[in-house]
Amino acid sequence: MSQLSSLEELGSAANVPAPQPDAPVHVQKLDKYGRAYATGKRKDAVARVWVKPGSGKIVVNDKDYTAYFARPVLQMVLRQPIVATSRDGQFDIIATVTGGGLSGQAGAVRHGISKALTYYEPALRAILKKGGFLTRDSRTVERKKYGKAKARRSFQFSKR
Repeated sequence: MSQLSSLEELGSAANVPAPQPDAPVHVQKLDKYGRAYATGKRKDAVARVWVKPGSGKIVVNDKDYTAYFARPVLQMVLRQPIVATSRDGQFDIIATVTGGGLSGQAGAVRHGISKALTYYEPALRAILKKGGFLTRDSRTVERKKYGKAKARRSFQFSKR
């Protein structure tokens, strides 16, 4: 860095823009079978998701997703990234999910599908990021503390 000798030089040096780092280039990541793999997480659920070109079949833990997630709300949550990117019926999705309850599992599969779609088609990243599908929802159950009935609930007060 050069030495500044007057205030005028300081003013001219401040107007020089700092060099900006290049934006990261996202490339397609596929395995040897032509599939994109990603891990999705939500609450205590962890989903492993594979995406490959196909007819639009979605399989969760060796069952059709409509059979595994019986509630229509959970099915809608699962399909959100596919609908948002207008890729309905273009990809076969295979997911294995463990831990948590059905709601957390649906969110984990959604997160995994979103990440896998960006690995398969990096151009979709902007749409999915804007929709908030790539963000890991970090809210989990708070742990129980000693001296408390639950995480924050106190024991019932008694005067006598």
